[in-house]
Amino acid sequence: MNSEKRKRKSKKLKVTVVILIALIAIRVALPYVVLHYTNKTLAEMDGYYGHIEDIDLAIYRGAYKINDIYINKVDKQTDKQTDFFSSRSIDLSVEWQALFKGSLVGELVFEEPQLIFTKDKADPGDVAKDTADFKQVLDNFMPLRINRFEINKGKIRYVDNGSTPKVDIALTEADILATNLTNVVDNNELPSTVTAKAKVYEGDLSMNMKLNALAKQPTFDMNTELKNTNLVLLNKFFEAYANVDVNKGTFGLYTEFAAKDGKFDGYVKPIIKDLKVLGKEDKNDNLLQKIWEGAIGTVGVIFKNQKKDQVATKVPIKGEFKDPSVKTFTAVWELLRNAFIQALMPEIDQQVNINTVDDDNKPKEKKNFIQKVFSSKEKKE
Repeated sequence: MNSEKRKRKSKKLKVTVVILIALIAIRVALPYVVLHYTNKTLAEMDGYYGHIEDIDLAIYRGAYKINDIYINKVDKQTDKQTDFFSSRSIDLSVEWQALFKGSLVGELVFEEPQLIFTKDKADPGDVAKDTADFKQVLDNFMPLRINRFEINKGKIRYVDNGSTPKVDIALTEADILATNLTNVVDNNELPSTVTAKAKVYEGDLSMNMKLNALAKQPTFDMNTELKNTNLVLLNKFFEAYANVDVNKGTFGLYTEFAAKDGKFDGYVKPIIKDLKVLGKEDKNDNLLQKIWEGAIGTVGVIFKNQKKDQVATKVPIKGEFKDPSVKTFTAVWELLRNAFIQALMPEIDQQVNINTVDDDNKPKEKKNFIQKVFSSKEKKE
């Protein structure tokens, strides 16, 4: 009897050992299997080619980590590859905070990603297609709905290899955090949040957005600030596209936008300070170049606020997504008003939100005496 018990125990032990060895073998082999499958999928994408260096599994937290991934665009006629996306790592996992609230959703964390748009691929339609295709790639990697999205130290570049000089400009050190994208906590009209900050040639970019990511029509309330970008560092861009270089100046941009029910309302307020185009740095330029830069500089002098030494305008943009429009006359009026009446303050005006998309709810802007005179003339005309 004791002998039979020992045999049974010995058999159970052997089975247990075999199962453990099998599990360990599967656990060791699984990353390589997943890596092989994923690289095969990336290599067969229509219009793209991608590769992953390594994959780490973290089964205990329901996650896996992609290391050193890149995705290139492929020209179907020439098979030439163009850099499109890369990232040092992408962590894909179950979002435990949402799981504790009864929702099985996922989160993505990108470390040092880079997205590159080139001139021949920068048409709005191509950008929209690239964005949609890239989202599909992410959906293939992450079977769960994405509820939280984080980017650390990201970069977005625009490259024109055919320009003279070559243009290669970038938004750098981008940190982006999007939360509650699937409305796990649905307690108001705009339950999701996106915040972002980045560097733009010594300038600081920040964005705050509330949105309903699941709404049928775009529904959001957003404001964005860009402060103190050094225009001199963008001279290759100016030389390539405007045939002019800047000797001094800073650029800022302030904007608010809101949208719901297929309509949007907002404004864009660019501000250039201390602009200097023609100077001793241009003494070796040819005559035509000096005349052109002198003309640009003259326009800046005419339309700048002399007290604050800044050129600025505020462009209202309002309409429907199928028919966006910019009020040109208003832009010209704001430019003149800034030049001769009062400077636009370098800050968000806090005039646009989800409740101002309809005209009836939008607060009326106060007018000074000169504005009232000009606006009354406009109505008569």
